[in-house]
Amino acid sequence: MLILLLSAVLAQEGSTANWPSFRGTDASGTATATLPLTWNGDAAVGPAKNLRWKTPIPGLSHSSPIVWGDRLFVATAVRVDGAESPLKVGLYGSGASADDDTEQRWAVLALDRATGKILWEQTARRGTPRARRHPKATHANTTLATDGTRVIAFFGSEGLYAYDFQGALLWKKEFGVLDSGPQRTDLQWGHASSPVISGSTLLLQADQKKGSFLVALAIEDGKELWRVDRDGVSGQSWATPTVIKAGGRTQVVCNGYPFIASYDLSTGKELWRLKSGGDIPVPAPVFAHGLIFITNAHGGQAPLYAVRPDASGDISLTDGRTSNAGIAWSEPRNGAYMQTPLVVDDFLYSCSDGGVLKVYAATTGELKYAQRLGSGKTGFTASPVGVGGRIYLTSEEGEVLVIQAGPRFELLASNRMGELVLSSPAVASDSLFFRTRHHVVAVSD
Repeated sequence: MLILLLSAVLAQEGSTANWPSFRGTDASGTATATLPLTWNGDAAVGPAKNLRWKTPIPGLSHSSPIVWGDRLFVATAVRVDGAESPLKVGLYGSGASADDDTEQRWAVLALDRATGKILWEQTARRGTPRARRHPKATHANTTLATDGTRVIAFFGSEGLYAYDFQGALLWKKEFGVLDSGPQRTDLQWGHASSPVISGSTLLLQADQKKGSFLVALAIEDGKELWRVDRDGVSGQSWATPTVIKAGGRTQVVCNGYPFIASYDLSTGKELWRLKSGGDIPVPAPVFAHGLIFITNAHGGQAPLYAVRPDASGDISLTDGRTSNAGIAWSEPRNGAYMQTPLVVDDFLYSCSDGGVLKVYAATTGELKYAQRLGSGKTGFTASPVGVGGRIYLTSEEGEVLVIQAGPRFELLASNRMGELVLSSPAVASDSLFFRTRHHVVAVSD
């Protein structure tokens, strides 16, 4: 009994100290930590408050920070000519690719978690981008992943790279040009699905106009273990897959369009599929309360599904139904486009890119409240995190709203970063880490 209790304590400490990939452990977006309620990083409104450190990072990137032990890692893409890469934020419908095709270098940086000092920087590739990007995206959209020994960087068309904690390149691999963009167009929006590590297996979801695939690699050397053809299942997705262990099996759940689908981790065999609604899927799947929550939007539809992990075969909803043997409940008008949902205690938090937050009872789908955040003119791209009974939601303009977790809306604080923020924050120990337009910032008492 003592051994079991000690193991539980160590596991909790590990999840608190480390944030190993996009959205942290299992993409949950939650952590056990003590964070400040208020801070300020905007010199225009007052002196700095509760900022532990602020480190300039070159280039343009939406790569979220990851943390392991005393190290923080982040990726970026830097124009070689020294000019600042263009970034168009806000709420708009234009999808023309950005004018940012000059020579770049793709880099991985390691920082000291306590001080923000840059310990090393490695350039993975230098050259002209092999694919274009969306004006709100970057040439380094994906978040890194680590198993505590290796740091994995996936830059889409620019390749896959594995480093050790000292910055030495262990191996690299290329998958050719990944033509990520809306079907039946010549638009290129760039790759955004981040790598995921499960044990000794590295997973990459690469959905594109033609030749979409999910691949499993050995993390030690990059050897391909299996590959699944996703053409016909998903012709477009910018979502990061999630590994879920439940129902006596381990599955890889991939948001996509026209289908959301799940695959057996060991073989790649498809387990179930679900006809999806939103035709530009971005949010990662989330597992909580014995259910897999998946949402997407655009194209007139914005559904939210609560899928049972033992689902099998085609579980698509028909005849206006909102549930079936594989789906516990669903909501056809959820609205979440960019943000991955968050589950804290008994409630699911799902926010649209226009800042409309909807909160549901996680097990039943009962809507508890809907609340507009901000003015309605500001975009929300970064996914929320839940820490210490509070929900932290970040606008593109760098305003971080802190609300009380629970079935009623209660705004606790509004904090300013002083820069654009489109990356999801990371949490480790007693700090909240933001990748702003030009910095990585540690917020701490």
